Order: sequence, then structure tokens, then C-alpha cells
Amino acid sequence: MSSLNERIETLRARYGNRLAILGHHYQSDEVIRHVDFQGDSLELARKIDTLSAEHVVFCGVYFMAESAVALARPGQKIHIPDAQATCPMAEMAPAQRVEDVLTALRDDGRLVIPLAYVNSTAEVKAVCGLYGGSVCTSANAKVMLEWALQQGDAVLFLPDKNLGHNTANQLNIDTTERLEIDIRDEGRRLDHKKAQYARLLLWPGACAIHHGFKKSQIQALRLARPGVRVVVHPECPQGVVRAADGAGSTSYLIKYCANAPAGAKIAVATECNLVNRLAARHKAEGKEIFPLKPLACSNMAKTNEERLLALLENLDTATPLSLSDDVTEHSRVALERMLRICA
Repeated sequence: MSSLNERIETLRARYGNRLAILGHHYQSDEVIRHVDFQGDSLELARKIDTLSAEHVVFCGVYFMAESAVALARPGQKIHIPDAQATCPMAEMAPAQRVEDVLTALRDDGRLVIPLAYVNSTAEVKAVCGLYGGSVCTSANAKVMLEWALQQGDAVLFLPDKNLGHNTANQLNIDTTERLEIDIRDEGRRLDHKKAQYARLLLWPGACAIHHGFKKSQIQALRLARPGVRVVVHPECPQGVVRAADGAGSTSYLIKYCANAPAGAKIAVATECNLVNRLAARHKAEGKEIFPLKPLACSNMAKTNEERLLALLENLDTATPLSLSDDVTEHSRVALERMLRICA
């Protein structure tokens, strides 16, 4: 029997330009070798509108495929190999809770603009679109937060408090102007008095992978390996970002490793599939690239060759992802605002 790799490639050839496979950087090598386009959330979002393929298979987690549905052209079918590949951080901000909290904040008489990290559900993106807000990625969070601050009296940034704090630090927003809000009891625990004085209201969510990196890990590594460089993703806690030599999106981390001189020793704090791929890519250049700590996203791992093959074998009869009309409309507004502002 042919290998999984051969069977997938046979099907890709059979579908030709009717099929496009997109893969996030955190996918395993066995999946990445089959994709037509690889990138971070922003790069892949920008790619959707350029695709003429009838079938678009998104190898990543569910919220990414939902964004593809919102941005898809009429007639395009968006698929994901495993619909159980969710994002725990996205689930920390249920859409109804977001709307309840936003309404409660606005009822105090201030125009609060919602800005959601793309690691959020389509329903949350729709809330942002409906209430004059938008979305951002780790690559453009600074630009989008600056934009959102100009649209009203304050910004509700969700669901990642770490990315919110780190972006606020880039914009020199004082800590006295920030508030991590209490979202329990449908928002009834909000401290309305403190919220009145905050320009940046932060949802209390975080990525389990990136939140797992610690400043102490960087300090111990520098003692053990003098001269090592450390670069991190901005979903990491503030202390980790401050202790690092650089911080940025997955695209930033890739470029940093590519531009580093031969012989460089680089520890990278992000999902380890990407880090291991960078290590292999630059080994011949004498660069030693390794994870600050080997942390893998179990949800990204749900997409594998077996599930990709199962989808491709039944692609013409597979049920594509769909969103309700109103969620599609308003989430597209939020996404297209971001793409227009960051064009």
C-alpha cells in the first residue's frame, strides 16, 4: 500500500487548481510538506481573497478556518481536517459574555471599542464588527491597538491579556491606564469605578503554550550558555518579553533566525514545531536554534496526515464549514477593517 504521503500527493495532483491547502506555522512537518501556502494568521488571512480554488483546506485550528469562511469568495468551500482542533484561549471569551461585558462598559457612558486577537471565535469577531471594532494579529497588534484607541474613549482588548500588555508597552500606555477586568457572573463583577479611568481594558485570557514560558527559564539559560540570544512571541508574559533579546510574531521569529549570523545560538519561545523546523533549516549555516522550553500545541497536533488524507478522499462530498449569515457579515467587517488598515 502506498504511504500516506504518496496518497495525499496523488489526490492533490488529481484535484489540481480546484484545491488549495493552507497551513499554519505550528503544524507538524508531516502536514506542512503538503501545503500550498504556509504562514501566520495574518499571512493566511490575506491569502484567502487571492485563491481561485473551489476547495480550501485549512490546516490549523478552528478559528482560523472560520476566518477563512468569512473571507471566502462565493462558491468557495472551506474545510478543516479535524473540527475538534479548537483553541482554548479563544474559548476563554464566549461571544455572549463579550457582548454582555461590552454593553455594561458602554452603559457607563464611554465609547468602548472592542479589539479581538484573531485567536477568537467568529462570533466574537462579529461582535467586534458590529460594535465598530476590529481584530488584530500578533504581527499588527501595535497598529490595530493604536487605531482602536483613536476610535473611542477606551479599548476592550481580548482575549489575550499578555499580547494586550506587551502591545501597550510598545505604545507607552501607562499601567495606571490599564485594567484587567473581572468577567465572572456575566460581567456583574466588573469594577465600573476603575473601568472609568482605564484606556485599555484587558480580557483575562492567555495562551496555555506561551503563558508557560517563564523569565526564570531565560535567566537560567543565560547563566548556562553565555552569549545565547532569546527571542519570544508576544503572547508570553511581560516579564518574559522584557528579558528577551527580541519579541514578535511567528514571521518575526522566522526572520530573526534567518538573519542571525553563522554560529548564533538562539532560544525561541513559541510552539516547538516551528522552532524545530527552524533548527533543521539553519543547521547547515552553523546556527544552533532550540526551544526555550519544548511546548507543543495539542490542538494543532490534531491535524495530521491521516486526517488530511481522510478529508481529501471525500472532499467532493464533505460538508464545508459554514457560519450564519449575520456572523459571516459582521466578522467579515472586522477582518476586512484589519486588512484595509494594515494593507
